[in-house]
Amino acid sequence: MISTTTGTESSGIAAASIGDLWDRVFGTQPVPEDWLVIVTAAVALAAVAPHPLWRLSRNAVTIAHEGGHGLVALLTGRKLDGIRLHSDTSGLTVSRGKPTGIGMILTAAAGYTAPSLLGLGGAWLLAAHHITLLLWLATALLLVMLVMIRNAYGALTVIVTGAAFLLISWLTGPTVQAAFAYAAVWFLLLGGVRPPFELQSKRRHGGAPDSDADQLARLTHVPPTMWLFLFHAVSLCSLIGGGTWLLGLK
Repeated sequence: MISTTTGTESSGIAAASIGDLWDRVFGTQPVPEDWLVIVTAAVALAAVAPHPLWRLSRNAVTIAHEGGHGLVALLTGRKLDGIRLHSDTSGLTVSRGKPTGIGMILTAAAGYTAPSLLGLGGAWLLAAHHITLLLWLATALLLVMLVMIRNAYGALTVIVTGAAFLLISWLTGPTVQAAFAYAAVWFLLLGGVRPPFELQSKRRHGGAPDSDADQLARLTHVPPTMWLFLFHAVSLCSLIGGGTWLLGLK
C-alpha cells in the first residue's frame, strides 16, 4: 500500500504541531490541590534546613546566585568571560567592563538577591497557572548559562539540573509537573533566605573579606552591613510575597 501526502496537508500538520506545542507551553494548567502545595513546601524546607542536606542542595542556589551575576552583567553591557561552580558550593563569575558605576554595582548586588527574585517570579507564574512555561523558561535559562560555564563540575551541575527540568516538562503529567515546579519555587524562596545569614556569620568571625557585600561597600562607600540588610530584606520579602501567591492567599 502506498500513501501520499500533499504539500498542503504537510503544512497543515506542521502548523497543527506548532500550535499544539504553543498551547502546551503558553497555555494554563490545572491548579494543584492544596495538599500538594503544602507538601512541596515541606519538602523544600527539608532540603534547606538540615545542614547535611543543605550542603548538597545549596549547589542549586549557587547556580541561581552566579546566574544572577552573569545575567545582570550582560544586561548592563558588561562582557561575561565565564562562570565557575565549585563542589564546595562556592562560585565565581568573571565579567569585564568599567570597574565602577551602576553596571558593576548591579552586577555585584545580583548574586544574593537572584535566588529569591527568581523564586518570586516563579511564584507569580504558578499563581497564573503557567506551570509548563515555568519549567521551559528554567530549562532555557540553564541552557544559556551552560554556554558560559568554564569548569567540568559546573557544567555537570547545570546539565543535571537542566535535564531534570526538561524531562519533567516533556515526559510527565500535570500532577508531577506541578509538584516539581512548586517544589523548585519553594526551594528558591526558602533557599534564598539562608545564604545572607551564612555570609553575616562568616563576616562576624572575620571570614569572607571579599564578599559581595564588601565589594559593594568599596563601590558605593555604603557599609557592608547595609548591603547585608538589603540581601535579607529582598529574601524575606520575596518569601512572604511568593508564599502568599503559592498558597493562593492573594
